[in-house]
Amino acid sequence: MTITTENVLAVLGTVNDPDLKQDLVSLGMIEKLQVHNLTISFVVVLTTPACPLKEFIRQECVRALEGAFGEGLELDIHMSSRVTSTRSNAPVLPNVKNIIAVASGKGGVGKSTVTANLAVSLAKTGAKVGVVDADIFGPSMPIMFNVEYEQPGVEQEGGKSYIIPVEQYGVKLISIGLLTPADHAVIWRGPMAAQALRQFLADARWGELDYLLIDLPPGTSDIHLSLVQTVPVTGAVIVTTPQKVAVADARKAVAMFKQPQINVPILGIVENMAYFTPAELPENKYYIFGQGGGRQLAEKQHVPFLGQVPLVQGIRESGDSGYPAVLKHDASADAFRDLAEALARQIAIRNANMDKTQVVNVD
Repeated sequence: MTITTENVLAVLGTVNDPDLKQDLVSLGMIEKLQVHNLTISFVVVLTTPACPLKEFIRQECVRALEGAFGEGLELDIHMSSRVTSTRSNAPVLPNVKNIIAVASGKGGVGKSTVTANLAVSLAKTGAKVGVVDADIFGPSMPIMFNVEYEQPGVEQEGGKSYIIPVEQYGVKLISIGLLTPADHAVIWRGPMAAQALRQFLADARWGELDYLLIDLPPGTSDIHLSLVQTVPVTGAVIVTTPQKVAVADARKAVAMFKQPQINVPILGIVENMAYFTPAELPENKYYIFGQGGGRQLAEKQHVPFLGQVPLVQGIRESGDSGYPAVLKHDASADAFRDLAEALARQIAIRNANMDKTQVVNVD
């Protein structure tokens, strides 16, 4: 076969994205293709910088091209990314591609820890990431990001004040904990807390973001309804621990997002504190809270299982010190990186195969 641009595209049209189940050419993932004698160069534009299949897709391109044109080729394949979105022309947060709700049925399951580490892990891949600490009555993100004594900036424009998020570890952050003294309790009725969330979304300078993670309070409340009434949410991540009580409450959180009038896709279940691994016995696993509860919930609800996070002392210490565990080099960091990659994949699959989420009207 002669090496021409048309023939190269035809060959690359036989290489599929394993997640999206379509070929790279049809998906528009091949750009800047150049052919000169035996030299072929092009860019593969992935759906997220956190794509765990990056090397696999590159190797599949090499295999297909060498199979068609022989092994004497000079291949110059660059891997890039452009995060996908279904949020076009959104009136609120128009430059944010994906809004991800992180929820749990009950407190104490490590939802905020998971949110912080997912955000930092996604940012480390090169994605533009923000976090809204929507747990108005128990904000923990300022401590987890080591910014508890910082305050967001304020910018005036057209007679209106806009909040400038604090930035740490490559993540933009807004929390009520940054706006009130650390030792003061926030004693508000539900509508006041809901209004605070709306301000964090609509009255802040978020700029361009690939992912905005919303750390919701436990349970189902005014905050959850205010979120889906204010912005179209790309999808929800549900965090649970393995034990029966936590899984039962997580099931209610799944049911809330699945209600027809809300209809927010479930991107996956995270099983936190899945097993205990002592530092001196890193190969051992002790299932203190039971085994497999999160995975079983995902199977019964027919939603993705994103993965497990172990119960290790280092994760707690990282949260307390304000240096997220994913910034370290150990098994817990690997677990969070795997979670972030799994989440990014599910967002890309959701955006390719499902309709836009709509802002909902719930009385």
